Amino acid sequence: MSTNAAKPAFFFGWYVVGVSLFIALVAVGARNSIGVFVIPMSEEFGWSRGAISLAGGLGVLVNGLTQPFLGMLFDRRGRISIVVSLVVVAMATMALSLTFHIIFLAFMFGIVASTALSGASLTNTGALLSRWFRRKRGTVIALNASGASFGAILLVPFATYFMQATDSWRATWVAMGIIVLWAVPFTWVFLRDDPARMGLQPDGDPEIASEDGVPRASPPNGPLETSRWSDSLRSAPFWQMSMAYVVCGTTTFVLAFHFVAFAQEDRGISPGLAAGIFALMGGLNVVGSIGAGMLSDKFTRKNLLATIYVTRGVAYMILMVPPIVGIPVLSGELGVWLFAAVAGVSWIATAPLTTTLTADVYGLRALGTIAGLTFMFHQFGGFAMVLLAGILKDATGSYTIPFLFAGSLLFPAAITAFFIKERKYSSRYQSQLAVAPAASD
Repeated sequence: MSTNAAKPAFFFGWYVVGVSLFIALVAVGARNSIGVFVIPMSEEFGWSRGAISLAGGLGVLVNGLTQPFLGMLFDRRGRISIVVSLVVVAMATMALSLTFHIIFLAFMFGIVASTALSGASLTNTGALLSRWFRRKRGTVIALNASGASFGAILLVPFATYFMQATDSWRATWVAMGIIVLWAVPFTWVFLRDDPARMGLQPDGDPEIASEDGVPRASPPNGPLETSRWSDSLRSAPFWQMSMAYVVCGTTTFVLAFHFVAFAQEDRGISPGLAAGIFALMGGLNVVGSIGAGMLSDKFTRKNLLATIYVTRGVAYMILMVPPIVGIPVLSGELGVWLFAAVAGVSWIATAPLTTTLTADVYGLRALGTIAGLTFMFHQFGGFAMVLLAGILKDATGSYTIPFLFAGSLLFPAAITAFFIKERKYSSRYQSQLAVAPAASD
């Protein structure tokens, strides 16, 4: 065997990784900063928390509904769809400085910005990175997902500081939109749709040729690989990942919207400390996401996915069970800190594993659409649980029932993920099956 070309000193795909991470940082970070604006906007316009929360919840729902369509656009148009989406996100973010009515906020944030965010989403950049990497696919998609956590860690404090310095929430929205615009030139220059168009191989590997100069065949495809997204709906892995993803959305969005209030009202923790505990979860998201991605490139992805769901379920039980059964040491602040430590490492870790496993099973040609469909289920779960938690809190005066209910769903989600037949359907294992067709999952 001989190689046609030496491996380049630096693989261009890593530029694609860096830009994708930056897109997540600015776009998701700017969106997640809305919490900073809740009090000043509510005070100026006299809005109830329910009204402004409904506008935010609408964004979650719209983001889920539009993701499959923007994923389909990415499958057809590639990076251009991401560039245009970023421009719209930036313009919509700056336009929020003109807010004069709750309907304007619901339209601009809940519909326009949320739809555009579907085009510049982790789902689409993850599909793009799947084209550039095969052996390191889990690692790079996890790095991409960590950008969302970095956005929360960096941009939420920035928005708070900028608002205090300018005493203007309107100027702060403009500043956040400008930050999103910074990603546009980098996206245009460094994002490329396919390594083959640049004469490169996935992972930066040299093209291997046989002695007669004929390139070696590509790795075998999985039996469910398809160019039509509708084919995925007729197979079990799609529904197993999607149903587990519903629970993922249920158990993450309820924290994003209600955790700080829960810590204050149910556990008596000060607002500043509650925010600090939430920030700890954000920091551990980075560790958990990247760690899960690296491990998934060495071990079976569906087993790791199931483990993460179990881990998050254990975290919820640590939070909710001690007060019910009467364990004082874990019924207060210590239990909340322990929950944050365990839940933090599992929060975003499911996203890169789900996208990577989808790529392995269904291939790359319709990945944006198929991954978008699974993400839609994730958002459905998040939207429903955010509203349900608010309703049950008003009815019972406590977050105990909604949090306990959400956490209990994680164990059946883990079972669902565990029984995905990855070795049968994933392209990673097809060479092994060709040698040992009797191998079991």
